[in-house]
Amino acid sequence: MSANVLVFAGLDPSGGAGLAADILAIAAQGVHALPVATTLTVQDNNRVIDAEPVASSMVLRQAEPLLKACWIDAVKIGIPGSAANAEAIAVVVRRLRERHPGLPVVLDPVLASGHGQALGKGDPAAALRELLALATIVVPNLPEAAALGELPCEHVLITGGHTDGNLVVNRWLRGGADIRTWGWPRLPHEYHGSGCTLAAALAARLALGEEMESALARAQAYTYRTLDQAFAIAPGQRIPRRMLPAT
Repeated sequence: MSANVLVFAGLDPSGGAGLAADILAIAAQGVHALPVATTLTVQDNNRVIDAEPVASSMVLRQAEPLLKACWIDAVKIGIPGSAANAEAIAVVVRRLRERHPGLPVVLDPVLASGHGQALGKGDPAAALRELLALATIVVPNLPEAAALGELPCEHVLITGGHTDGNLVVNRWLRGGADIRTWGWPRLPHEYHGSGCTLAAALAARLALGEEMESALARAQAYTYRTLDQAFAIAPGQRIPRRMLPAT
């Protein structure tokens, strides 16, 4: 039977980020995605024009049959879209952990699009607070880590793509202490959905039972390859080539 990742994220019509990114990145690890839509967006590969959260009751209704029918090996959370949706996701995670106490939960704490546009209603940082406390690992970029402040979950991977220089340095912290860094040669383009790709691949590696360090290393290596082979669908940000075999 396949390992399964329950995914909460938004629908991106460009296919670059959100659920489309998560499904492909998870499938590339040999794992099956169970996608639950939290937000509908109006966007292309460069900018978000509008975003409308799905009703929190509908988020729960989407998840409930999956909880009954499927064994969930990990959860990946992207944008909740609203505080009510964050609470609905928290309810689902707590229910899952009643039968699977060690369930890995990967949170990509998206506060805005790459160009700063809102991806939901209300204060995104406030909506994420409860989910941060439930996450096994949170994967913020540097601006997100600075905006969120102290992170209560055990593991944090801070990605360094927003800095200058020829090397992108990602830092793994456990219990607030630096454990390891990875350095990746900076690639020449901008990319749509790189954070989604990394978080989804990490959730899939954890769903397969890998230890955190191995899962982090393999998810980053896979993500780097998808960016190195990214393609253009229009001028501007490129789309990671996610249907690559995991190594």
